[in-house]
Amino acid sequence: MDRIVVNPTVVHGQPVVGGTRVPVAIVVGSLAGGMTYEEVAAEYGLTHEDILACLDYAARSVSEERVFPLEREATAAYA
Repeated sequence: MDRIVVNPTVVHGQPVVGGTRVPVAIVVGSLAGGMTYEEVAAEYGLTHEDILACLDYAARSVSEERVFPLEREATAAYA
């Protein structure tokens, strides 16, 4: 996890690849959008390990997320 850093003075505190200003969200979004590892690496000047660290960070973040569904009656009142 030392490849991903959060610093309030860099990219508004978003998690970025250490030593760069490349946000994790951009890397993951680029892959989700269809770019290959090689294209992402070339576009943002990253290594394969940097990209894997972004995916690991995203996976850990999602695994810690908690979703609380709204009750049906409460959602119907806003429809």
